[in-house]
Amino acid sequence: MRDIARLANVSMPTVSRVLNDSPLVTGETRTRVLEVAQAHGYAVNRNAKKLRQSRTGTIAVMLDFASHRHGAMGDPFIFELLAGVSEALSIRNQELLLSPPGLDDARAFEDFHRARGADGFIILGQGTRDAMLRGLARRGIPMAVWGAVSKDAGYCAVGSDNLLGGRLAGEYFHARGRTKWLFVGDIRHEELRLRYEGLCQEAARHPGVTVEYLPIVSMAFTATAETVASYLAGGGRPDAVFAFSDTAAMAAIGAFRDRGLTAPQDYSLVGYNNIPPAGHFNPSITTIDQKTDVAGALLVEKLMQQIDGARARSTLLPTQMVIRET
Repeated sequence: MRDIARLANVSMPTVSRVLNDSPLVTGETRTRVLEVAQAHGYAVNRNAKKLRQSRTGTIAVMLDFASHRHGAMGDPFIFELLAGVSEALSIRNQELLLSPPGLDDARAFEDFHRARGADGFIILGQGTRDAMLRGLARRGIPMAVWGAVSKDAGYCAVGSDNLLGGRLAGEYFHARGRTKWLFVGDIRHEELRLRYEGLCQEAARHPGVTVEYLPIVSMAFTATAETVASYLAGGGRPDAVFAFSDTAAMAAIGAFRDRGLTAPQDYSLVGYNNIPPAGHFNPSITTIDQKTDVAGALLVEKLMQQIDGARARSTLLPTQMVIRET
């Protein structure tokens, strides 16, 4: 910077103002400094710059890889959510650091934050990490979580009303005279547990209705299809299926079809998320909509509030059913 200042015949603070796009520099001076900097290949060391500032301008976005073992992070929903977060961060001129390694517990998150690896965290999916996230919140680390919203969690979350989603699925099944309901998912995940609980609450309102739980040990498409196929081969005959996601619903449809069963003739089916392919699948999938178009912006807004020293409140997004062929 000293060399650039000398060659442009200005002071070092002036060079700094030009490179930081300060309005205190005249257009003529700005042009001269930038021309000299470009001619001599000068670029700001961004990491060094961050050390001099109170913030890094970087947000770490964490995906729930633990829930998608063996590289099975293939659900379009999570990438729609990630795209929304990325767009909102770019509008705020924030850098996105995607899932830095080694952050396996609250202490690791805290150390990474204190080492100025990121100003805060956006966590896409609670998975089975609710206890860890509660511990992280007690340490005062700025974070916004996509997932189940709980009043006593202690951290800011944005998500749909999963309990209501389960009840809506149950109402849909009851209206179609279905009495043997099946939930497909892993209720160790708080979001999925609430969906299952909502389904059971609705079932309890109607005599003669039963709910069976089919645990999924992997959220991969193939694993879900194999689990449902094995269940059907063992004699399972539900007349309604509530799948934890639209991709899981697609896997279930394939497994049922292999047994000669089709929706909606032989069973009703409800998915979750309302990803774009759900409306074009054959048959098109009835599903619970999650507002990914606003979720990304909300997550970023909630996190930036915390980074600025304010307290951010959790938000439940509108939750509604999209009725299609299944």
